[in-house]
Amino acid sequence: MQMSVCRVYVLLILGALGLVITPAAALAQYRPAAAEAAVGEDYHIEASYNFWDAEPTLFVQSESLGIIGSEVDLIGDLGIVKKRLAKFDLILRPAKKHRLKFQRLPIKYETDAFRVEREFVFNGQRYTVGLPVSTSVDFSTYSFGYEYDFLYFPRGFVGANINLKYTNVDLELLSPIGAEFITAAAPIPAVGFAGRGYITKNLAVDSELTFFRIPDSLREQLTGDGSYTDFDIHATYNFNKYVGAQYGWRRTTVLYEVDSDTGDLKFSGMYFGGVVRY
Repeated sequence: MQMSVCRVYVLLILGALGLVITPAAALAQYRPAAAEAAVGEDYHIEASYNFWDAEPTLFVQSESLGIIGSEVDLIGDLGIVKKRLAKFDLILRPAKKHRLKFQRLPIKYETDAFRVEREFVFNGQRYTVGLPVSTSVDFSTYSFGYEYDFLYFPRGFVGANINLKYTNVDLELLSPIGAEFITAAAPIPAVGFAGRGYITKNLAVDSELTFFRIPDSLREQLTGDGSYTDFDIHATYNFNKYVGAQYGWRRTTVLYEVDSDTGDLKFSGMYFGGVVRY
């Protein structure tokens, strides 16, 4: 299943890169006048803020005192509901082909006194039908990366990047029988590819794929397993060199297994926002 999903992402990124290469190749042949140069490429600092209508799929399992936990659906079992998320991106561009990237993505959900509709075991504690449970969830992510655009054209680029993603996993359940929680946080290295192509001088299409998976040879030493995949495709309309509007789609998947604790976290949906440059 994971391999088929990876193939889909590869096909999507190749298609998106095709949007970059095609106009760039045409540009190389016809060499339009400087007045037709892309709007939005002359900057050293770029900041964007977007609202993400992410549809969550959240499953966790936690063992304690030798008691194997149930697979808990945070949406179906604990009443977590979809909410609009906000993400912030900052890019520093010291030179034409070099980008330093930072992203902050706070992912937090809360429910108050949701009554359990299915019995389950979490962190060694049994939660029975009808028990009121208040849930607090924090899956916030911070990302630091460097990108080198090995192909660069007046109307697009193709680049590769390396990233360090710090994903927080905090889950707390409060009920009349007590408080149970799990917490984990670790830096996750990731690599990826990105591309941009201009459909018109003001309208750009970007795509980026980043991913990581713990190699089989390291799973025993780390006593766990994990993977991270993030795919993003969006369009930016640049009103001028300083300001633009964005609309796109993103899917993020985090899988982890530490000892007997596991998590399967997915977020996908459309987003919109704006970008400013200097």
